[in-house]
Amino acid sequence: MERISKIAKSICAIDGAMLERAQNRLDNLTKPLGSLGRLEELAKQICGISASENPLLKNKVIFTLAADHGVTEEGVSPYPQEVTAQMVYNFLSGGAGINILAGHVGARVVVADVGVSIDLKPDSRLVDRKINYGTKNMARGAAMTKDEALKSICAGIEIFENEYKKGIDIAGTGEMGIGNTTAASAITACFTKRPVEEITGRGAGLDDKGLNNKITVIKKSLSANNPDPLEAIDVLAKVGGFEIGGLAGIILAAAANKVPVVIDGFISGAAALIAYHIEPKVKDYMIASHCSVEGGHKIILEFLGLKPLLDLNLRLGEGTGAALGIGLADAALKILTQMATFKSANVSEKKNE
Repeated sequence: MERISKIAKSICAIDGAMLERAQNRLDNLTKPLGSLGRLEELAKQICGISASENPLLKNKVIFTLAADHGVTEEGVSPYPQEVTAQMVYNFLSGGAGINILAGHVGARVVVADVGVSIDLKPDSRLVDRKINYGTKNMARGAAMTKDEALKSICAGIEIFENEYKKGIDIAGTGEMGIGNTTAASAITACFTKRPVEEITGRGAGLDDKGLNNKITVIKKSLSANNPDPLEAIDVLAKVGGFEIGGLAGIILAAAANKVPVVIDGFISGAAALIAYHIEPKVKDYMIASHCSVEGGHKIILEFLGLKPLLDLNLRLGEGTGAALGIGLADAALKILTQMATFKSANVSEKKNE
């Protein structure tokens, strides 16, 4: 807990003076005031986060963390648990959606095993920070111990800090774990107090019968464990997942290092809730890439007060939405730093009425 507390305490408010400088620059570009909408807001936010008037997004990194969930024993996913490991191999070979979209925006993908249910084949491209071989079945008891919950967050911090040594100008969050929308739904219900029925979606493609079963399992899990919404570690331990804890650690570490972090979909949103309840100032370092098809994700974004950049009916995870968000962030900063001002372009400004 000491390491997590130290990271959380080092997170400060974003640079207000830099926000003003960025706004002044934006207002003097050769365009009507505010005419590039969210792109202007995004550029301004990144300036405040990085404390730089001319931030460059040279090093873009998407963290895709993988872990399994014991609650799959309850039939909450149409896919078998072994898909988690199979998809990790797919990430490593470059054949997944995240590989394609990360390549498109010039981001490198860091794949980490924080709790896959089997021993994966050794691979120099895989970061091994396995906490355990999947969580326990949260419908029958706590998903993990408090110590494991703390270790998962610390694993995320360590993964980020090791990669930060190579350079990170903007980070994205992603995940893989069969059954993890069930954990994300439970976490969201606990923190937001919204009905489980409103939060829970079809995940990887449940039919009506499967969805009803999933809702029942989540309610059973919350009742059996009674997680305390005032204690983020307690919520994570009782109804969370190792990859969710790891992503919370990455979000905290990014904020501590003044790096903007682009949040992917529903699972990453649940991790953002954990990070926010550990240190609320982390919210200003988050960029919501998109609004997932999962209803719970919209509830998370409303709770945190984050506006998604995109709404494309995405529900893949892996960090795919984050990759697209990073692309928009890059475009926003190029507008800020490369577009001419009225003075430099010798263009007449709007007349004062």
